[in-house]
Amino acid sequence: MAGRPTAVPKTSYGDAVEHLLKCQVPLRELILRIGPCTWTPGGDLFGVLIRTIVSQQLSTTAAETIGDRLKAMVGRGSWQPEKVLKASHEKLRSCGLSTAKANSLHDLAQKIVDRTVPLKKFSKMEDDEIRGCLLEVKGIGPWSVDMFMMFGLGRTDILPVGDLGFRAGVRDTFALPELPGAVELEELSVSWRPYRSIATWYFWRSRGEVPASDNDAKNQTAAARRKRS
Repeated sequence: MAGRPTAVPKTSYGDAVEHLLKCQVPLRELILRIGPCTWTPGGDLFGVLIRTIVSQQLSTTAAETIGDRLKAMVGRGSWQPEKVLKASHEKLRSCGLSTAKANSLHDLAQKIVDRTVPLKKFSKMEDDEIRGCLLEVKGIGPWSVDMFMMFGLGRTDILPVGDLGFRAGVRDTFALPELPGAVELEELSVSWRPYRSIATWYFWRSRGEVPASDNDAKNQTAAARRKRS
C-alpha cells in the first residue's frame, strides 16, 4: 500500500541498492561509481524539525550558527517543546531567527504540546498522515516535510520533487536538457519504488552534497539543504 511506513535498516541498504541497480542504466552507473549508500537517518525528531525550519533559505554556515545559538539557549540536554514555548519571541529572534521562523518554532512547539503534531506516534503513522499534520504548522511546507521524512524518520520512498540539488543530480545523470519538474520526476522514478529516498541520496551524493555517514540531526538537515519549501 502506497504511503505505508517503510524504513531501511540502518545497517544495510543491500536490498535497496540491488533493486535500484536494475532500474535504469544511468542510475546503475551512478551507483557503481559512488559505491555503498551510507545514509544514516535518525536523531531527535523535534531537533530535526527545528533544524529544518532554521535552515530554510539560508546557507549551511548561517543555519548551523543560528541553530547552535538556539540549542545553547533552549536545547540543553534534549530539545523540548516546553522550553521553546517559554522562550520569548525576542529571545528567539536574538539567535538570528527571522520573525517568521520564530513564529514557526512557537507554532510547532505548541502543536507538539497539544498533540496536534503527535511526534511520538510518527514512527507508526503513514506518510500521508504525517504530511497532513506537519503542513498545518506555520512555516513548514512540502520541502521541509520531505527532509524530515527522510532524515528524521528514515522513510525510504520519499521523492523530494521541490529540491534543486536532487533535480540537478537527475538532470546531470540522465543528460536532460533542463531541470526536471515534478511530473517528469514522478514518471522517471516509478521503477525506483519503494526506495526513492535511497535513489535521491545517490543523486545528492553525485554532487557532493551529502556526508558519507552522519546521523547527527544538525548535520543531516544541513547536508540535505537545497532550496526550501
